[in-house]
Amino acid sequence: MTFGNRLPKTISDTTAVDSTKTDSIKEDSQDILMMWSKKNSVGINMNEVAFVNWNAGGNNSISALFYGNFERKFQKDLLLWKTSATVRYGLNAQDGRKVRKTDDEISLNSTYGYKRDSTSNFRYSAKFNFKTQFANGYKYPQRDKEISSFMAPGYVFLGVGAEYSAPKEDLTVYLSPLTDKSTFVLDQRLADEGMFGVTPAVRDSIGNIITRGENVRTEVGILVTNNFSKEVFTNVNLENQVSFYTDYLNKFGNIDVDWELKLNLVVNEFVKANIGSHLIYDDDVKFKEDTNDDGTLETLGPKIQFKQLLGVGVMYEF
Repeated sequence: MTFGNRLPKTISDTTAVDSTKTDSIKEDSQDILMMWSKKNSVGINMNEVAFVNWNAGGNNSISALFYGNFERKFQKDLLLWKTSATVRYGLNAQDGRKVRKTDDEISLNSTYGYKRDSTSNFRYSAKFNFKTQFANGYKYPQRDKEISSFMAPGYVFLGVGAEYSAPKEDLTVYLSPLTDKSTFVLDQRLADEGMFGVTPAVRDSIGNIITRGENVRTEVGILVTNNFSKEVFTNVNLENQVSFYTDYLNKFGNIDVDWELKLNLVVNEFVKANIGSHLIYDDDVKFKEDTNDDGTLETLGPKIQFKQLLGVGVMYEF
């Protein structure tokens, strides 16, 4: 017998798992999942009118509005990160005319906040907002030239400030004394015309372009936003969102307004009705109109934009 054979043999189990570490990993994963919350909803609102031998007259028409709302929230101790996205697209078809767009929106909002202590209602916050549309917009019935398109305009807000959250109400107020507003006009024809506040093209005496219009306009100013929601009656929820922005260098005190008011009525788990309005005023948005009936749209000054909504449809939340 050799010396090596006299040594005791030991076999280590390399497949063994430390149960303490495994349990710890599982607990950490569960804790992280509990910090996240989500809210999703997709739906469609429909409106249809059809006539057969109707003595009073009228045109058959159908309208549809597709929408989706998605929200994610991460909360841990004194930190809060909330992100939401909204998409909307509406169409209307009527006898005797082509299909027209009635609504079009892509919106993304994200807020990151930190509280000094657990009893405070204020957070130091950073806010990001992006908004544009899916498809070309036209001054109907004119369809030869678009008056807006995807990323024309596109808006990006990025700022830092403070946010107040009411302890007993679903109310938040955000104030940012330093917010960057970038306006994108990636449609070069619209940029050359100086639409949405960008610097227009430089032209010679006969109208030829010497220097193309800029595609991005940057401003720095003050942003104030307010979000409020409340169940005013049984199954009737009120939502109010408003924002005010003014630029430090360009017409300080001239305020851009974006105000949206909604009343949501719950019929049952799937059927919902809503009434709403949306008001926008932006001094950089110049409107086009054919003022002399020559078939050409002339560029006019800024105007108040107003939209009213009334819809009944099906919504699925998950």
